[in-house]
Amino acid sequence: MKKVLIYGILTIAAIAAIIYKLNANKAANAAKTEFVKQSNTGDIPVLTEKATRVDFDQHFAANGNFEPFRELTYLSEAAGRINQLMVDEGSVVKQGQILARIDDEIVGTDLASAKANLQQLKVDKDRYEAAFKTGGVTQKQMDDARLQYDLAVSRYEAASRKVNDTYVKSPISGFINAKYVEKGTYLSAGTKMFDIVDVSRLKLRVTVPELQVINLKLGDKVNVTTNVYPEIQYTGKITFIAAKGDATLSYPVEMEVINIAGKQLKAGMYGTANFEMPEQEPSMLISRNAFVGGVNSNQIYVMEGNVAKLRKVTAGRIYGEKVEIREGLNEGETVIISGQINLTNGAKVAVQAQ
Repeated sequence: MKKVLIYGILTIAAIAAIIYKLNANKAANAAKTEFVKQSNTGDIPVLTEKATRVDFDQHFAANGNFEPFRELTYLSEAAGRINQLMVDEGSVVKQGQILARIDDEIVGTDLASAKANLQQLKVDKDRYEAAFKTGGVTQKQMDDARLQYDLAVSRYEAASRKVNDTYVKSPISGFINAKYVEKGTYLSAGTKMFDIVDVSRLKLRVTVPELQVINLKLGDKVNVTTNVYPEIQYTGKITFIAAKGDATLSYPVEMEVINIAGKQLKAGMYGTANFEMPEQEPSMLISRNAFVGGVNSNQIYVMEGNVAKLRKVTAGRIYGEKVEIREGLNEGETVIISGQINLTNGAKVAVQAQ
């Protein structure tokens, strides 16, 4: 008895499943039949959207790393042994400050000799010039005396320069970032001595896409923020805009950033430049899928009644999946965004639910 009951329930369930499947297939076939019917009558199924004007914020940010405003590697101009070293790594220096002294015994002797020779030749020159006035010497003898004096002046100036070069002076203000010599080190001309960096001001270098870089100009103010001092806004000024972009159509932009006492940034830190763009009129945007064969074709289909009309438009900037339309389309017109592959100009269409 129980077996009969179980078999009966299973039979009823199987029949119900068969009926449900048959009804589902019937509905699917009906939808396919309607689709084919519309296609056969010339009504091509499409998806559409309305062309609308959108007001959106065009401000943008770009990231980069801070660089020293000025930095240089100081090379020795004189040969000799260091007998005094006045700075160490991390020392703050001013422009013209003496950093080290090089032994000047030899060059000092040369300077003394050049000075004595110059003084003697000046006496000779003055004597010849006085004698020439009375006819005691010829023009050539006076000219030779003057020539020897001029050569002595050049030798004295060269010797003085060599003595001055033994006083190693900082060419810029900043701090000693690296020191490559010690007291007693023997230098040759061109020996690397110090790395000096100036971080009283910094440079921030970022890359800006082509659509934004056209709105920038030299001297523009930029708000700069950092992760290390998120509560502080630093002031930047654009000092360089590249005339040529890279392979991604982005352009290097460099700005000078003034450091703030007590919240000083260091070279190498991460920074964000926040660019304020001028306000613009709302833009008309449509889906980039609306273009026939891609945005560069500048062709779309617009619905007029239930007919698709091919329209030439002027595309502008691209914002993700949206494209700005500058000419050729009015606000509120219906644009076909799917099904264009089956369309020709003047074809009848049927809008499908998305």
